[in-house]
Amino acid sequence: MITQNEINIARHCISYALEHGADAVRVSVNDSTIDSCTLLNGVMDKVTHAADRSIYLYIFADKRYGTFSTNRLEVSDLEKFIVQSITMVKMLEEDACRTLPAPERTAKDAITGNELGLYDPRYEESDSDSRLARAKSMSMFAEASGEGYEVISEECEYSESCDDNFTADSQGFEGRHTETCFSVFAEMTIQDKEGSKYSGFWWESSFDKDGVDLKGCPKKALERAARQIGPKKRRSGRYKMVVDTTVATKLIAPLLTALNAGSIQQKMSFLDGTLGTKVFPEGMTLMDMARTPKKNGSRMFDTEGVATKDAPIIENGVVKQYFVNTYMAAKMGIEPTVEDISRPCLMPFVKDKALLSDEKALSLKDILEISGNGILVTGFNGGNSNPVTGDFSFGIEGFAFSKGKITHPVREMLITGNLLELWNNLTAVGSDARASVRWQIGTLAFENVSFSA
Repeated sequence: MITQNEINIARHCISYALEHGADAVRVSVNDSTIDSCTLLNGVMDKVTHAADRSIYLYIFADKRYGTFSTNRLEVSDLEKFIVQSITMVKMLEEDACRTLPAPERTAKDAITGNELGLYDPRYEESDSDSRLARAKSMSMFAEASGEGYEVISEECEYSESCDDNFTADSQGFEGRHTETCFSVFAEMTIQDKEGSKYSGFWWESSFDKDGVDLKGCPKKALERAARQIGPKKRRSGRYKMVVDTTVATKLIAPLLTALNAGSIQQKMSFLDGTLGTKVFPEGMTLMDMARTPKKNGSRMFDTEGVATKDAPIIENGVVKQYFVNTYMAAKMGIEPTVEDISRPCLMPFVKDKALLSDEKALSLKDILEISGNGILVTGFNGGNSNPVTGDFSFGIEGFAFSKGKITHPVREMLITGNLLELWNNLTAVGSDARASVRWQIGTLAFENVSFSA
């Protein structure tokens, strides 16, 4: 954890830099530690400990800007480092758009670092023996079995980490963010009677030590491997597509990139000029739930120190916000917001509400029933999207489904199209987003999607 002495050092760096030629300064002290135990086939394979403590200096001098970092936190070393950094900054080209954010935009309430309740104090009680015991409790290799296949390998990993950040600037902003993370990962490889091999994996993470299912993780990985047995070919054509929540971020990520002011300024965004306009379907709402307590991804401020807030990014199909940091705001002559999204949440909905008998949670099972016939995508295998046009081509794997029921696995298919057209064919969003991930995107359903065998 960051000590009071290190906080005082950060404050000293600011005053020292101002005394030696800087016009403005931001300082960020980071402390992170991660410990992990990996088992292979139930036997301890690897133990890892990694720790990093560093300080970043963001220096503004004579309309110039530079970023520097070091892991030496002794005052005498830092003072020399600061002087050298300022000298280097003054050798750069002028860029008057580089400034600190206006003080009124910065967070005033991130004092302890645990305002959002993302730090579990039980982290401090952990030691190597307890971590090893939790890792060993995950393994099911000795008793793993199934009809029609044999388990040939199992990898399980348990890890614990803590990240602590203190950021301050020369305009008076000070903020702290602290969080713990407990993670489990398992990958199971099986072989069927014909000798074909299949792998499945699963993972969970939580700030809460009790928030991960140690024994359930490898079981889920084994289930995901076993259900891939016996894939069949599928004809090319246009089908309804359901996208499992575990991989749904693949389709939302290009939208967020396109809403970034840096992409727009570089003319690398297919959403350029869409602010305030309806370009997505009615009912599609994407929120940034940045300040939800006890949820992965929540934070009180971005890396500039700008206060976050819960806000709509897309509301009923209308683009409500770009992600604009202080630099891009000055460069483009537009109002700043935050540098990027903290915790994206796509709100559940069904296009044809008559298909629902009552208001209820929308699971994968519900969405398959609503969709009827089509292809369920459970994995993306390569491919890309064009940031300028939104055209995409992604390899997929998953399952065919008929009358709402999965019939058989499919592999080696390709989906192609345009992201705007795809999202305007959105028919449902589930309420089944995984609690253990920052991106809260539930199961997705689309119609009229082009599949190639």
